[in-house]
Formats: sequence, structure tokens, C-alpha cells
Amino acid sequence: MPVESFDFGVIGAGIVGLAMANRVRELHPNAAIAVFDKEDAVGLHASGRNSGVLHAGFYYSPDTLKAQLTRDGNQMLRDFCAQEDVAIKKTGKVVVTQNESQISALQELHRRGNLNGVSTQLISQEQLAEYEPLARTVQMALWSPNTAVANPLEVTKALAAKVVREGAVLKLGHKVTKATNQQVVTNFGIYSIGHVINTAGLYADKVAKQFGFCDDYAMLPFKGLYWYGNWAPGKLQRHVYPVPDVRNPFLGVHLTVTVDGRAKIGPTAIPIFSRESYSGFGGLSPKEILDIIGIYPKFLTSSHHDVLGLIKTELPKYVQRHLVSQAKALVPSIRAQDFRERGKPGIRAQLLDVKNKKLEMDFVVRGDDKSTHLLNAVSPAWTSALAMAEHVCKKFK
Repeated sequence: MPVESFDFGVIGAGIVGLAMANRVRELHPNAAIAVFDKEDAVGLHASGRNSGVLHAGFYYSPDTLKAQLTRDGNQMLRDFCAQEDVAIKKTGKVVVTQNESQISALQELHRRGNLNGVSTQLISQEQLAEYEPLARTVQMALWSPNTAVANPLEVTKALAAKVVREGAVLKLGHKVTKATNQQVVTNFGIYSIGHVINTAGLYADKVAKQFGFCDDYAMLPFKGLYWYGNWAPGKLQRHVYPVPDVRNPFLGVHLTVTVDGRAKIGPTAIPIFSRESYSGFGGLSPKEILDIIGIYPKFLTSSHHDVLGLIKTELPKYVQRHLVSQAKALVPSIRAQDFRERGKPGIRAQLLDVKNKKLEMDFVVRGDDKSTHLLNAVSPAWTSALAMAEHVCKKFK
């Protein structure tokens, strides 16, 4: 059987991989492009299991890729949705404080927003009542007008349709078992690839290590749980977030509004020991469990994070009533009985810098003339995907 050849082969048909295929097509209209994914549909992992929030970009240190690419990606994703007739809800976001000690951190978010070219405004309690009557804060809050929301799975499907429509080949059900320079091996056979683009999400580190990249990182998965409310659509008007702990790359439990107006609580950041353990014992891999357990001594001894505090805080959130109580600090009118519908859990593909015992806070891009690897493509990667592709693909010009 002859070997099928492509100029570019993308591993992973999540939103980042599809964005890369889309941008490569724009730069090289005549290139042969294939996107491989082990699943039979797109968006079955992080791309279809996140909150769908279009982040504005004020959380991140100005010298990071996240700062630049979230700001630009927000606008690019809005434009894409307008072009492809995908619904977006312009909710905006309020970040609220729970005590006076958080005010300086809130002011720091405002400062970062200014440095990142992102519009934010410090508002009073009275102004907060106008923006989101259900939210409560101490002294002041932060208003982000450019935060929005869309259905993450619908956006991912629309991008997949565009990529296929414009000539790329989507090879679903193709599990990549081996990848090397200029070759990808799947359960359907061997493919000759001019340039391999690794956007494998939860398995991006494993693919990268086959090319000699990512040996300084280890993958630590964290589970995000969600609960939907039975409130009438529109009762909650804005996303409501807490002030995050800047020592960790997580934003804390928050309330978001879906594109159809429903209220949703989540996500958590619960440490787990297998990359696709979405529920119960499903998706558990004994080898992965042993590998991840082997990493934890380095994580637990990190001087950069309060790891034991994180674990103590997160594990109780498996209990619905406890998770809802966390959100009640932001919106006091919440009741546990109002949030009984489970959302699809997601798993964050978080990298740990093994040498420095530190969770990686930024996107990581590695590669050479034969391969490109997008690592730690965690939140806000969904917002940033189109801008990330434009940034990374500059080298393909």
C-alpha cells in the first residue's frame, strides 16, 4: 500500500489544532494538510468541555504569551463567530472581592489590564449592583466589558467545518501511535508528513518527547467540575469571578452565563491521576496513575505553590453542596437545590516544570524545522487559539 503524504500533519483536532490547520491553509493555499485525532468527532475533550468564556486578557503578566494572545484571540474569535454565524453572548464579567485583603490583588488585575491593552474598570459596590445585581463585593469590584461567552463545542465544530471546506483532510478515528520527523503512524497506517504540528492536548507532552522536546516537563491533570442552575434564563446577567490566587494558574470557582442564558458554577481544579478520568473509574490507566504519582513528590515539595492547601481546598469540591457554597460567597442568593444538573467535566493538561518544581503559567511553544509543539495549551487557550496559530505560524511564511 502506498504511503499517503501531506505537507503538514496536525496531531489533535481540538480548537488549537484546527486553528493551526486553518492558519497554515491561509499561508499555504496549495499545501496538503491533514488533521489526525483518535476520536470519531471533534471537541470531545478540553475544546468541548470548557466554560466557553471568551477571556479578555487582564489576568496575565504583560510579558507572557497568554497576555498577548488572549487579548488578540478574543477579537479574532468574535470575528470568526460573526463570519460563521455562531452565537456569542456579550455578557461582560465582574471580579469581586470577599474581604479587604483582596483589594490590592484586584487593583493588580486592573494594572495588568492597562499594561496588556485590555479595557477594565474598577467599580464601586453601587456600580456593581447596576452591572450584576446578584453579585456582592467588599468595597470595589472589577468590570471587564470585553469578556463574553459562546458554546465551545459549536465553535470547535464550526472551525472544523471551515478547515474541511477549504481543503484540509480531517482524519478522525486515527490514533497516533508514533510520531517522528516527517512520519506519523496511526492505527490506519503510516503517513509521510513534511512538518508535524503537535496539538495533542492531554498527550502533547508524550508526542513532543518523541521529538526530543518537553523532557523538562511532566503532565499533571486537574479535573474541572460544573453544575448548571435551574434559574430562568437571564436571571444572572454577567460572569462573576473571585479574585484568583496568583500563586496558581487557576481562577477559582466562579459563575458563568451560558450563551443561552443559563447560570453555571465551576470549574474546580481537582488533582487527579489519569488524563481521561472524566467520571468514576472510566478512563483510568494504571501506567498513567503510577507515572503521575511518581511526579507528585516534586510537586508537593514546591516552594512556588501551596500544594497541600490546594489539595485541601479542591478535594471537598467533589461534593456538590460544598462547591455551591464556594459560589455563594460571590452570589449570596444561590441555593444548593438550584444547581443539581451536572455539566460535562473537563480535564486541564497542566505542565509542571520538573527542575524548578513549578506549575507552568504560560503557553509553551517548542520545535524546529521538522516539527512544532504547542504545550500547556490550557485556559485561556480556547479564547487564544486563532491568535496562537497566527503567532506560531509566522515561522511557516
